Amino acid sequence: MKKLLIANRAEIARRIIHTAHRLGIATVAVFSDPDAQAQHVKEAGQAVALQGSASADTYLRTDKLLAAAQQTGADAIHPGYGFLSENADFAQAVIDAGLTWVGPSPAAIRALGSKSGAKALAQQQGVPCLPGYFGADQRDETLLREAERIGFPVMVKAVAGGGGRGMRLVHDRSQLPAALQSARSEALSGFGNSDLLIERALLNPRHVEVQVLADALGHCIHLGERDCSVQRRHQKIIEEAPSPAVDAALREHMGACAVALAQAAGYVGAGTVEFLLDGQDFFLMEMNTRLQVEHPVTEALTGLDLVELQLRVARGEALPLAQADVRLQGHAIEVRLCAEDEDFHPHTGTVARFVPPVASAFERAGLRFDHALAEGMWVSPHYDAMLGKLIAHAPTRDEAIARLRLGLAQTELLGLPTNRDFLSACLDHPVFRAGQALIPFLAEAGEAIRERLRLQERAALPAASLALVLHDAPAGQALGCRYPRPLRLRHRANTGASELTIGGAGRATWHEGHTQHAVGWQRGAPGRLCVAIGGVSHQVSAVRAGASALDGAPRWQLWVDGVSLWLDDLSLLPRRQGGAGGAGEVLRAPFNGKVLALHVAAGDVVAQGAPLLVLESMKLEHSLSAPHDLMVVAVHVTPGQQATPGQVLMAFAPVPKKKEEE
Repeated sequence: MKKLLIANRAEIARRIIHTAHRLGIATVAVFSDPDAQAQHVKEAGQAVALQGSASADTYLRTDKLLAAAQQTGADAIHPGYGFLSENADFAQAVIDAGLTWVGPSPAAIRALGSKSGAKALAQQQGVPCLPGYFGADQRDETLLREAERIGFPVMVKAVAGGGGRGMRLVHDRSQLPAALQSARSEALSGFGNSDLLIERALLNPRHVEVQVLADALGHCIHLGERDCSVQRRHQKIIEEAPSPAVDAALREHMGACAVALAQAAGYVGAGTVEFLLDGQDFFLMEMNTRLQVEHPVTEALTGLDLVELQLRVARGEALPLAQADVRLQGHAIEVRLCAEDEDFHPHTGTVARFVPPVASAFERAGLRFDHALAEGMWVSPHYDAMLGKLIAHAPTRDEAIARLRLGLAQTELLGLPTNRDFLSACLDHPVFRAGQALIPFLAEAGEAIRERLRLQERAALPAASLALVLHDAPAGQALGCRYPRPLRLRHRANTGASELTIGGAGRATWHEGHTQHAVGWQRGAPGRLCVAIGGVSHQVSAVRAGASALDGAPRWQLWVDGVSLWLDDLSLLPRRQGGAGGAGEVLRAPFNGKVLALHVAAGDVVAQGAPLLVLESMKLEHSLSAPHDLMVVAVHVTPGQQATPGQVLMAFAPVPKKKEEE
């Protein structure tokens, strides 16, 4: 293996490039039009344009990827994760082209890549599986009958699925038809296969997975487990190892089952066997026949480079260690930093400011940051919302949590919504700290976490508000004319009014009603402002992030002592434009997305909670519902149309009163 083409993008492409270069292997990056200036393109030895924006036109095109390998003389292909990494046809095409495929054989991918096929093979090996239906008959009546046989609640899953797409929890028979329809649609869109399976649902399990490694000589080992129970939309956002719920005996049993399944399929390379853990009982979910997003957690515990082992195994080398050689040291936790708001809606936008903690400090603190971020980069709607992964490793779990929260607080990422603060609040939640977070954790604790974030923002609001004015003020000289500047700023749905009189030499007076506060400020690190209120100093960064979709007011994102928040500056707008202005009479797009389906038409009267339309963004479907009883006055979009944040999708009016009510 002399030259490796990475058939992927962003942080995982960078991750593979770094290990390949350390091993003396030349690299080739591929990129779509939106990724032309991406970090992985700059770091690879060569880069080839795939011409196009959407995944279907670029990173999912076997012909373009093989042509890029031929054009550059690459003799091997690493698929990373996502895209074509678990596509047996792609693996076969790479092999047929005479190239080295860094991954399991096409036969193993087919045997294990299908949830139904993996469960059938697992049952032959004595691996525990939940009762379910994995048959070829996909008619609704068959699935309805099987669900009743299994017993509700059931989980509907895409046979070819992963990442939570095509998965629906169904509590009773009445919910099943709609769940089948939406799961099929999402599965077909995401995987090109609409087949579904049904299995009994466990309502309060853990998601625990086992990392396996196998070589072509018949050796297979496991590297312990990862607990991935903290999820939203059936997608992981926090992963840790070891699991707080797994002891040595259970680890040995789960590991043996994972190895048995891999060997039964003739597996070669790195893979992950995923289980649901209910007390001391565990049941197979699926096997992911690729490198996992969360592999750095295992690397931290074992000291191994999984990408290096993948490359060595792919070129025919034996695993350099046996099961008895595996040592798990300390505790590691990873969080997935995503471009999404606290309600888990994905967002696009420009990274206006990105300041990670100093690299040397990261290394000393046992921190690792896998990302492909850079100031000025555009986060597009074409790919997954994940921006990067922050990993902490420490001797104990409590120390790992503390290190990870500090790393998050020191990371400035402004210009678009992210889940940075939400992740930190999750890590500090008493249920998570106690090691008791199960899969329903965010469904149960999410609102309390959001309220905590709102309290943090309110505490940071004074320093953030003043920074909007002071960040352009001349701090080092006296002003010839001092005058009060009116401030009218909107935070979430609340608008506050005050005045700021700017003096000289970094002094000002802040007027809130009949109260005055002495304010001082000075320039700090590049892009930073130190604001002192009542003798307490705050470190603040501020970036302009477009305009409010509500009324066009300048919109700002601020970072205050590790807390981020958004403000709309209404100071220069007429007051009649500064309020909500009928925002409740329209439905606006909360994020970039394609309109997949419309459930209502003009003239319809709908009840609170009724579905209005479905938006697809970053590979996931989102149903937007009526916030209250209303009548649809107009529908401004059509299926297939791309919507942008703030775009008016529908207009509403109050439900007409009946004559007897008048």
